[in-house]
Amino acid sequence: MTRPLLRMLPATLLLAVGFLQAAPPESAHARAETTTAAADASWILARLARPAPMRTAFVELRGSRLLKKPLRLQGEYRRPDADTLVREVTAPYPETTVIRAGEVVITRDARAPRRFSLARAPELAGLQASFGALLAGDRVALERTYRLATDGTRARWTMTLTPRDAALAARLQSVTLYGRGAELRCIETQPTRGETQRTLLAGAAETARNVTAAGALATLCYGGAKPQ
Repeated sequence: MTRPLLRMLPATLLLAVGFLQAAPPESAHARAETTTAAADASWILARLARPAPMRTAFVELRGSRLLKKPLRLQGEYRRPDADTLVREVTAPYPETTVIRAGEVVITRDARAPRRFSLARAPELAGLQASFGALLAGDRVALERTYRLATDGTRARWTMTLTPRDAALAARLQSVTLYGRGAELRCIETQPTRGETQRTLLAGAAETARNVTAAGALATLCYGGAKPQ
């Protein structure tokens, strides 16, 4: 039963738990510093930590060899309290996923809700727990599970997380976060098998509302220019 659960719960659903709020305003001095200083993991983590409640729009692109073109989903992530994450898809179909107290509840159309325990998918439970470290800005705890690599300036940065654990690495090759200042704009998930998945958040998702081309969405994910 683990494989179906892994397919229904993209890594971005658990990743997004810590990033569902617009970035706070910065002073002129902070903006000037942001344009030139290099971004490191500690600086990024300190700015991504967000208290509940929070919400943000998202646009997600899921690739599949079974589809002629990637599936484009849009909706909203909500974190009403520190222990709950809601992912509501509004198009191309209605679906709501709630993660609370180690349980996942998926409701789609008029069907009966499906319930799963994260204990049935240790990889997902570990993924959720490790990203709790992101909420706290706890680099030490995060590095127990991932190797961190950063690039860019504080104005435009990336942080790539590579799993250390063999079980997680068997399913997840890497996750790359793309941001500008204190705003996380895109999460790119690379599974060991299958197509890359991208979830645009915050300002990038708003810009992508009327964008359907996969290449254009990828460009928005990368912040305007595809990385080399």
